[in-house]
Amino acid sequence: VHLAESGGGSAQAGRSLRLSCVASGSTYGKYCMGWFRQPPGKKREGVAHIGSYGKAIYADSVKGRFTVSQDNVKTTQYLQMDSLKPEDTAMYYCVAQWPCLPYTDHMGPEDEYNFWGRGTQVTVSP
Repeated sequence: VHLAESGGGSAQAGRSLRLSCVASGSTYGKYCMGWFRQPPGKKREGVAHIGSYGKAIYADSVKGRFTVSQDNVKTTQYLQMDSLKPEDTAMYYCVAQWPCLPYTDHMGPEDEYNFWGRGTQVTVSP
């Protein structure tokens, strides 16, 4: 499956950005999808995951501020980022997983996601 992100850019702290990710390929719609990010000089970390029944899981650092969603046919996912903070500055990656793993409270590690987009940069200024 091919993943293509869009919507990154620059914003001031407290403002919002919305990322989109379009999935294409012969089995789209059967994947679980999510987002990772890699801040400058730091390790990549999970941000949000949306399971096969629409259950959303968030990293503690973004709970209450970010919202992950999908369209009805599950070919496009979104990450609505509100109340942005400078520490949200990172390269954001759209990810897909097949088969979907049954996470409950936390996302899995990055090696459990089979497909990755190329990333979109988000920069938040104070």
